[in-house]
Amino acid sequence: MRILLSNDDGYFSPGIACLAAELARVADVTVVAPERDRSGASNSLTLDRPLQLRKAANGFFYVNGTPTDCVHLAVTGMLDVQPDMVISGINHGANMGDDTVYSGTVAAATEGYLLGVPSLAVSLTGRAPSHFPTAARLVREMVERFERAPFGEPVLLNMNVPDLPYAELQGTCVTRLGRRHRAEPVIRGVNPRGEQIFWIGPVGEAADAGAGTDFHAVANGFVSLTPLQIDLTRVSQLDTARLWLEK
Repeated sequence: MRILLSNDDGYFSPGIACLAAELARVADVTVVAPERDRSGASNSLTLDRPLQLRKAANGFFYVNGTPTDCVHLAVTGMLDVQPDMVISGINHGANMGDDTVYSGTVAAATEGYLLGVPSLAVSLTGRAPSHFPTAARLVREMVERFERAPFGEPVLLNMNVPDLPYAELQGTCVTRLGRRHRAEPVIRGVNPRGEQIFWIGPVGEAADAGAGTDFHAVANGFVSLTPLQIDLTRVSQLDTARLWLEK
């Protein structure tokens, strides 16, 4: 099995190193990741300059671009054969609910999906997560499941793993995305030149976090697995929009 591995934390992150080592046990792994932390890059592509592909001493490739750039470059130009899976992670921190809209981790997997490759984004929850081997083992098990039982249709999966030892996990739940409260206000400051600056504030707490959501699963020690889709059409408002245009 051929796996393209990327992330948004950078090619030097502990999560991607741990995952690459674990997946090498069962697959041919190629790592193409950003040269620096690109968290929050979402699905952005670099169109205003050329990209450079370099190889690190550990054999990982890195790109001076976004997570989406990395997967796009690899699948459409670098690799001689299309990978069987694109995996993004292990992200340092959760990507649940509204986070998925901004996440570079999810975006890398999304690009693989858009290019016709089954894709999985994986994140280890918590502010300072440490149980990367837990998440890596779960991803390996997922890859083995894909190999013995293909999903049967195009798939984009988002996995969030509690920061726990493997033996303490309660299982895996198929979930829907929850929702957060509105984010905290921006943080104002002044730079050394006396100019006003702003930092984006922290994310809000979970609002829609009931049973069946990714938030609920992780809070109760379960791995959350959410199938995602790309079609943003709000079907329920199609007729409303048509009637509105007639006014």
